Amino acid sequence: MNNQHRDIVIIGAGVTGLTLAHHLHKKNKSFLVLEKKNRPGGVVNTQMKDGFIYESGPNSGVIGHPEVVALFDELGKAITLEKGNDLVKIRYVLKNGEWHALPSNPKLAITTPLFSLKDKFRVLGEPFRSAGTNPDESLADMVKRRLGKSFLDYAIDPFILGVYAGDPSMLIPRYALPKLYNLEQNYGSFIKGAIKKRKEPKTDLEKRTDRAVFSFDGGLSALTDALFQSAGAQNFIFGAQDTVISPSENGSYTISFTNADGKQVITANTVITTTGAIGLQSMLPFIEERRMADLTNLKYARVVEIALGFNKWEGRPLDGFGGLIPHKEKRDLLGVLFMSSLFKNRAPEGGALLSIFMGGIRNASLCDLDDKAILSILEREFKELMKLRDFNPQLIDIKRYSHAIPQYAINTGDRLSAIEEVQNEFPGLIIAGNLRDGIGMADRIKQATLIAKEL
Repeated sequence: MNNQHRDIVIIGAGVTGLTLAHHLHKKNKSFLVLEKKNRPGGVVNTQMKDGFIYESGPNSGVIGHPEVVALFDELGKAITLEKGNDLVKIRYVLKNGEWHALPSNPKLAITTPLFSLKDKFRVLGEPFRSAGTNPDESLADMVKRRLGKSFLDYAIDPFILGVYAGDPSMLIPRYALPKLYNLEQNYGSFIKGAIKKRKEPKTDLEKRTDRAVFSFDGGLSALTDALFQSAGAQNFIFGAQDTVISPSENGSYTISFTNADGKQVITANTVITTTGAIGLQSMLPFIEERRMADLTNLKYARVVEIALGFNKWEGRPLDGFGGLIPHKEKRDLLGVLFMSSLFKNRAPEGGALLSIFMGGIRNASLCDLDDKAILSILEREFKELMKLRDFNPQLIDIKRYSHAIPQYAINTGDRLSAIEEVQNEFPGLIIAGNLRDGIGMADRIKQATLIAKEL
C-alpha cells in the first residue's frame, strides 16, 4: 500500500463517506476510503440479540431531501425500505407527569392541555406578525416571539431534545433549523409559509420527499452495508489510525496513517474529511491555530442511549412514535421511543423494544454515571412513566456517546467562514461531515451527493 496514488481520498466511512463512495464508484473515479473502525457505517450500527433488532446510534431517519429518495432508488433491491407506520404521527409530550399527544390539527390544538389559553389565541395572530430581523436570534426567542412560551416549553423544547438533545436558547434557527427560519424570512410566517410551500410546484423526486420516518428490513445497517457493497470493498481500508494529511508543493496531498500492516502513505489530488470537528486538529496540522479554533468550535451533546427489550410487554400501550420529556418537567430521561411499534420484527411477538435517552446538553453529567446508577434512575423513572409494575427487561444495552450530536449555536457562522477560507486556500481539500449542512441522516446523504456532483 505504500506510496499509492488515488485521485480522491475520503476520511471516514459513515453515512457521508459511504454515500460519496457510492457516487464516485458509479462514475468510475479512482478513490479510497480510510476508516479508523473495523467496519463501515460510522455511528450507524444495528445489533441483533435474543430476538431483538435494535440500534446503537441513530434509530431512524427522515426522508427530508430529494437526494435521499434518489439514493434509495439507485440502491434498488439491495435495500428494503421500511417507513414507520401510522403510529409515527402520534407523538407524546410529558406534562405534570402525564403523557399528552401533540396536536395534529387545529381542533386538537384548541383542546390540548399542553399549551396555555393565551398562547392558543396567540397562534391565530402568528400569520400577521412581522418577520424577525436578527439573523442570530435564538430558537427560544424566535418561538416565544411568534407562538408564546408554552409552545416553547411543551412543543419546541421536547422536539429539540429529540433531535439535538439540546437547548433552544443555544441553537440558532438559520443554522439549526433552516427550513423553519426560511418560512418566516421568505413568507413572513410559519403558518403562511407552510401553506404556500405545499402549493408550490414540485418535481417527481420532491413529491416523494414525504418526510416519512424510515428504517430498513434488518435495521439501519442495511443501508450502510448496501452502500459499502455498491462502492466496492476494494476501495476501503479499515483500522486506519493516526491519519495525518499534508499538502504537497505540487498541489496534491499526502495522507499517512497506520494500520495492521504498519505505517502507510498515499497521495491524492483531493481529500475529503467527513469526521466532523472531531480529530481535525491532529488530522490537519498545517492549518493555522486561529482557523483551527474556529473549525473545531463545535459543542457536542453527550448522550446515554439504552435499548430495552421485553419478551412480554405489560406497560402502557405503545401506541405512538414515543414520548419526549420537556426540560421543564425536571426528569432524568430525555425521551422514550417505541421502536417495536414503528417497525416490524424488532421484538418477539407480544414483546416490546424501546430506546431510552438520557443526558443531553443540560444534563451531561448523567453520562458520567456507571451502569448501576444509570439502571437505578432508569428503573425508577421508566416504571412510573410507562405504567410498568415490574422492571424485568430481557435486553439491556447501555451505550454512552461523548460526541453524540453537534449543536449549531451562535459561533456556527465563524465555523462556516473558516471552512470556506481553508478550502479556498487549499484547493482539493473538502471539509465535510456534521460540522456543517445539518445533523440528520438525510442531511449527510444530501451533502455527500452535492460534493460528488462537484467532483
